[in-house]
Amino acid sequence: MWRPGSERSEGTPGGPAPGRPAEELWAQELERLCASRAPLRTLPYAMEDRRLVRKLREPEGARTSRWWRWQRRRRAAGRRLAEAGRRLSRGFGLWDGALYEIGGLFGTGIQSYFTFLRFLLLLNLLPLLLTASFVLLPLAWLHPPGPGPALNLTAGQCPDSQQPQSGIPKFHNQLWNILTGRAFNNTYLFYGAYRAGPESSSGYSLRLAYLLSPLACLLLCFCTTLHRMVKGLPQRLLLGQDYKAPLSAKLFSSWDFCIRVREAAIIKTHEISNELKVELDEDHRFLLSQQRSRTQRACHLLSYLRVNVLIGLLVAGAISAIFYATKYSQDHREEPLFVVLQYLPSGVIALVNFLSSQLFVILVQLENYAPSTEVNLTLFWCVALKLASLGMFSFSLGQTVLCIGRNRSSCEAYGYNACDYQCWENSVGEELYKLITFNFLLMVASAFLVTLPRRLLVERFSGHFWTWLDREEFLVPKNVLDIVAGQTVTWMGLFYCPPLPLFNSVFLFVTFYIKKYTLLRNSRASPRLFRASSSTFFFQLMLLLGLLLAAVPLVYVVSSTHSSWDCGLFTNYSAPWQVVPELVALQLPLPAQQVLHYLSSHTFGFPLLILLSLVLTVCISQSQANTRAIHGLRKQLVWQVREKWHLVEDLSRLLDPGASPGPESPPSRASRPRSLCPGFPCPGSPGPRSPPPGPSRFRFPTDPGSPAGPAASPPSAPGPW
Repeated sequence: MWRPGSERSEGTPGGPAPGRPAEELWAQELERLCASRAPLRTLPYAMEDRRLVRKLREPEGARTSRWWRWQRRRRAAGRRLAEAGRRLSRGFGLWDGALYEIGGLFGTGIQSYFTFLRFLLLLNLLPLLLTASFVLLPLAWLHPPGPGPALNLTAGQCPDSQQPQSGIPKFHNQLWNILTGRAFNNTYLFYGAYRAGPESSSGYSLRLAYLLSPLACLLLCFCTTLHRMVKGLPQRLLLGQDYKAPLSAKLFSSWDFCIRVREAAIIKTHEISNELKVELDEDHRFLLSQQRSRTQRACHLLSYLRVNVLIGLLVAGAISAIFYATKYSQDHREEPLFVVLQYLPSGVIALVNFLSSQLFVILVQLENYAPSTEVNLTLFWCVALKLASLGMFSFSLGQTVLCIGRNRSSCEAYGYNACDYQCWENSVGEELYKLITFNFLLMVASAFLVTLPRRLLVERFSGHFWTWLDREEFLVPKNVLDIVAGQTVTWMGLFYCPPLPLFNSVFLFVTFYIKKYTLLRNSRASPRLFRASSSTFFFQLMLLLGLLLAAVPLVYVVSSTHSSWDCGLFTNYSAPWQVVPELVALQLPLPAQQVLHYLSSHTFGFPLLILLSLVLTVCISQSQANTRAIHGLRKQLVWQVREKWHLVEDLSRLLDPGASPGPESPPSRASRPRSLCPGFPCPGSPGPRSPPPGPSRFRFPTDPGSPAGPAASPPSAPGPW
C-alpha cells in the first residue's frame, strides 16, 4: 500500500495521480478499507498495513480492553490450531500416497474404487463406536446377571427332534469353529451373550441402547451415503451433452510446477494424459451414438432386449437355487454331513456372485459397455442379481427359523422354530458371519490362486493362446459389487452380531492391499477410462440399495418377531420394540406420554402426510424451475459465444475493408434468430455501416436507433486488439 511520505514521486508509476494530494488519497483509501468487511487475509497489502486496518476497524472502546485483546488472541490461536489439525490430517491421511499413485497411473476411475474402499472402512467405524459406547461399556459396568434356565420342550412339541451329532474330527474342531463362528457363541460377538436385569432396577436401559444402536447406525449411514451421492453427482448430468469441457484449460493449466521429484512428475503426466483420454473417449462415443442408422439402432435394441431377458432368467434361477440350498442345509442340521452343508448357502451365493461378475465382463466385451455412460438396465440387472441373492437368503432363513409360511407346533407355541433353534438370533448371526468370512476367503483365493498364476503363466510362455489370455482385466464395477455385497451382509447382522463391523473393517483393510497388489502386479487396467464422478454416483447408489435391503428384515424382526425365550436381552418380550412403550410408561410423566401417544397415532399422521406432500410439491416445483433456469443460462451462454464470433468478424472487416471474407466460424454457420434475451446483443442485428467517402474514418457498430459513436481514425497498422 502506498503511503504519503514514501520515496516515490508523483510522477512515478507507483505514486499518486498528478494533481491530487497524497494525504487525500491516503485518507480515502483508509476510509474505504475501514468501511469494507472484506477479510484481512484477502487484501493485497503488506502485513503491517493489514495490522493498521485491523486496529482502525476495532470499536472505539475496545482498543484498550484486555478482554477484547484476549478474545482476538484466542480466535487467532483457534484458527492456527484448526489449520494445523487440517494439515496434520492431510499429512497422515489413510492411504493418501497410494491413492495418489493409483490415480496418476490408472486414472480417477480406478482410483474411485479404492477411495470407495476407504469410505466403507470409515463407515464401519461408526456402528462400532456406537455399539462400544452405548452397549459394551455400560454392559461391563453394570455386571449383568447370569443365564437363565434353558427352555424345556416336550416330545409332543418336537416330535422329530434328535440329538445333534458331530461329524467333525477333533483335530479340526477349533479351526472349524472359528471359521463357522461357533467358537464365539458365548461371547459378545453374538446376541445370546447380552443379558440385563429388569428395567425398573437400573437407571440406564441397556435394552433400549441395544435396540436403537443398529437403527441409528442405519440412519446415519443412509444420511452419509446420500450426502456423498448427491455431492458426487456427475457434472455431465447437470450440464447436458452440449457442454464441452475446456480441453485447453486442462492442457495448459494442469501441471503442478511445485513438482521436483521424477516419480511425481511421471505420475502427474499419466494423470493429465488419462483426463484427456476420458474427454476424448466420451466425445468419440457420443459421436458414434449420434451417427447410428435406424437399422443399427434396431439391431442394438434387439440385442439389448435379448441380453436382458437372459439376465432375468438367470436372476430367477439364482433366487431358486439359493432358496433351496438354504432350506436343504437347515433341514439337515443333524446329519453327519452338516459340516459340509453349513457352507452350502454361502457357496451358492458365491457362485451367483461369480456368474454376475463374469456376466458383467461379457457385457463389457460384447456390448461395448462403458461405465462413463448412464446406468442402463443391463448393469442394473447385474446389481439386482447380486442383491437379490442376499434377499432370498434372508427370506429362506426367515422361513426356516421363524416359520414364515410354514406350520409347526413349536412355531405356534413360541413364535419361532424352538425345536431346532433355541437361540435363533445366534443361528442367524452365525450364518451372516459365515457368509462374510467365506466372501473374504474367496477373494483372497481368487487373488493368489487364480490371478497370480495366470500372470506367471502369461509371462513364462509365449504363443497365440497366451497372448489371447493375457492378464486379467481390472474391472472396477465387478470389484465394487463384491464389497457392496459384503457391506450389505454387515448391515444385516448389526442386530444379531453387533461387533460384525469390526471384522468387516479388518477385511476391507486387507482387501485394499490385496487389490492394490493385484492391480499393480497381476492385472491390466481396463482400456475404457471413465470419470470418477460417474463411478462415485453409481457406487453410492448400489450402497443405498444394499442399505435398504438390510433395513427391511431388521425392521420386521424388531417390530413383529418374538425373541428367543432363554437367551438375549428381550427374553420376556413379544417383540424387541415392546421395551420402548414399557420405558415410556416407567420413565416419562403423564403429559409426555400423552404427547408421544398423539405423535404415534393416526390423528397426527394424516396432517403430517399432507404437510410432507406440500413440501414435496414445493421441492419438485423448485427443481423444475432450476432446471429451466439452467437450460436458459446454457442457451444464453452458447449465444454469447456466437455473438463474440460475430463481433470479431465485423471488426476484422472494418479493419481491412478490401480483404475478401474468410471462412465463417463454425458457431456462426447456424441460423441466427432476430431476438434473444433482453439486455444481450442479438446475433441477427444489422451489421456495420459502410465507411463514408472522404477521409478514412469508421464508426463502431451500434444498435438501430441509437446515435452514432464518435468518429476516430483507424490505425495505420493492426493494433493490439
